[in-house]
Amino acid sequence: MKILVFAENWDGIFKKSSFEAISYSRELAEQNNYELITLCFNNVSQEELNKLSKYGSSTVFTTNPIDKVDSISMSKLISDLTIQHDIKLFIFSSTYSSKMFAPRLSAKLNSSIFTNVVELPSSLNPLKLKKKVFSSKAFEIAKSSSEKNIIMLHPNSYGVKEFSSNLQSSEFTAESKSEIEIINIEKSSGKVNLSEADIVVSAGRGMKGPENWELIEELANCLNAATACSKPVSDIGWRPHSEHVGQTGKTVAPNLYFAIGISGAIQHLAGVNSSKVMVAINTDPEASFFKAAHYGIVGDAFNVVPKLIEEIKNIKN
Repeated sequence: MKILVFAENWDGIFKKSSFEAISYSRELAEQNNYELITLCFNNVSQEELNKLSKYGSSTVFTTNPIDKVDSISMSKLISDLTIQHDIKLFIFSSTYSSKMFAPRLSAKLNSSIFTNVVELPSSLNPLKLKKKVFSSKAFEIAKSSSEKNIIMLHPNSYGVKEFSSNLQSSEFTAESKSEIEIINIEKSSGKVNLSEADIVVSAGRGMKGPENWELIEELANCLNAATACSKPVSDIGWRPHSEHVGQTGKTVAPNLYFAIGISGAIQHLAGVNSSKVMVAINTDPEASFFKAAHYGIVGDAFNVVPKLIEEIKNIKN
């Protein structure tokens, strides 16, 4: 049996989520004596490709240069590769790109699809997987008897594990025609990618205005963290929508999440409650976030955050 793992790259650079998906796929392949195939799209240097072997990729397919990559062209490309190599199982990290094309691929292949998976399968025939449901408030053991299956790995659920292998790469010819017209692409200019960040510093209306966000950015810089915000903050234009985390924004699962001046509406918690450790800072001792947080500080952010920054700088020095 063959497993296909998609190693997504951003402007030719592989991120942590790709290495996590490969680590997961490699262990699954090793345990069951499966063959692992890795697919990545164009604009990847040989130096970047070599990084994949560090986590267990040995057979890697790269594509010829593609001008436009969208859900239609991506699903067709993977479907064509599936036919050539008789692939039965697909592993994707739950990124925006995979969420865009994986459902279309599932329909094209008539396969089952598992989202928000957090563990290796407990059974392969039938396939049984543990996944998060109800906005990460509960777990479900899902089962499939389909011939083909797609697994979408929840971020930070498995971890990155090294497994050295010898890399053999070859080019896979793909059609570059697209039925979708891409008018414009806007990219986040933050120093740390929010979806990939190990630490996220997020703030809400408690910061009182966009002019006070320098305090949040300074704390994030000290921690090498990404900045984020609640929905009301992005709605009123204090911060860009690319920083909005929550049920209707980005879902994050960092090792450490700071919620500063955020009350803790259920929609916000739905997007961040997979964080390993959550720290809430709020003047209201009855704020909902304190019930979900691992640590809480009742106090004014304008007094607490500068002291945090000072202590972090002292520790670093």
